[in-house]
Amino acid sequence: MAPDAAEAVDIVYRSDWGRIVAALIRLLGDFDLAEETAQEAFAAAVDHWRSAGVPEFPRAWIIQTARHKAIDRIRRRTRSEEMLGSYGQSWFNRTFEEPDYDSSEIPDDRLRLIFTCCHPALALEAQVALTLRTLGGLETDEIARAFLVPPATMAQRLVRAKRKIRDAGIPYVVPDTSDMPSRLDAVLTVIYLVFNEGYAPTRGAPLVRTDLSAEAIRLGRLVRTLLTPPPSEATALVALMLLHDSRREARADQAGNLIVLEEQDRTRWNQQQIAEALPLVEAALRGGPGPFALQAAIAALHCQAARAEETDWPQIVRLYDVLERVQPSPIVSLNRAVAIAMVEGADPALALVDALGARGDLDGYHLFHATRADLLRRLGRMADAAGSYARAIALATNDSERRFLERRLSEAQARGL
Repeated sequence: MAPDAAEAVDIVYRSDWGRIVAALIRLLGDFDLAEETAQEAFAAAVDHWRSAGVPEFPRAWIIQTARHKAIDRIRRRTRSEEMLGSYGQSWFNRTFEEPDYDSSEIPDDRLRLIFTCCHPALALEAQVALTLRTLGGLETDEIARAFLVPPATMAQRLVRAKRKIRDAGIPYVVPDTSDMPSRLDAVLTVIYLVFNEGYAPTRGAPLVRTDLSAEAIRLGRLVRTLLTPPPSEATALVALMLLHDSRREARADQAGNLIVLEEQDRTRWNQQQIAEALPLVEAALRGGPGPFALQAAIAALHCQAARAEETDWPQIVRLYDVLERVQPSPIVSLNRAVAIAMVEGADPALALVDALGARGDLDGYHLFHATRADLLRRLGRMADAAGSYARAIALATNDSERRFLERRLSEAQARGL
């Protein structure tokens, strides 16, 4: 295959999967059929673009090819004109042209898809998981990691959620303004988890997937425009994503190796994003200490410190104290322990981490073991640190994170001799 064709297929898949599937769900009204025919269309593009060249509108080519494949499937399934008619001649025979995907369009297919998936008839975790799978193109194990559950459990939840949407006839629309608040928490959670997968991908070589991060920020901005005044937590989420994303260029060296927060060159942080985010943090906090507002306030304290040693860690601990009450979770408690270590030392932080470990919730989470290893390293317990680093390495699936942990393991082993 010519390099430009191979690259084009990869670019369209990575940047437009959610957009393509959302358009197909609107056309077909079937989640599974949309996903399956989209995959088939991408497979067809590999061969077709190699011989015929990359089309002028690659995304539209994929959507139209998938639509034709869906028609073929339906025809193979039944020759009944009644069955074919149920899909509606309005889309069945239409000519598909490249849609106008102007960034100011409100709402777009992807936002409509988020609100479809985030329906109160579904359990909150099912809402979030289904949207991540369909919109973000995340694999089942990637979603399972976000919820700290086995992939098989997550697969069952996804199947049940799709079936319920189909059987209940949940419409593919953005709800009226009066119905949005009941879906807002799930919608914001989805957007943030899409951002997180872009900020720290589950697998592969890149430390950052800018396509997912940028899409999440774009969707967050759109959600803020749907309600007047903008909900505080929607404002907070946009601020939080901007603050995290502002550090993107400083998070890895030229070889793609991870650089931890305290060692980053802060002159490489995006000051324009920080300047945009800080007033949003203040506005969000005025609306009350919601989970995203508290996280944004913590991120703001990091971004306001010109040097790592100037970070206001006592205030960060206080914010985590509130966050742990507002939204208790093992990961919040783990992050609070890290902040405690910066204020009170590694010993009390390690006690907190070990107490978390005894509960078993985070045993499969590589950052739990990486955090424990770092605390043990700081206490000079190199043999114990090496064991925790080895456990973290076994669980890590991102190449950059794994290389960082392997370097730390080597250092601990060398110092333990």
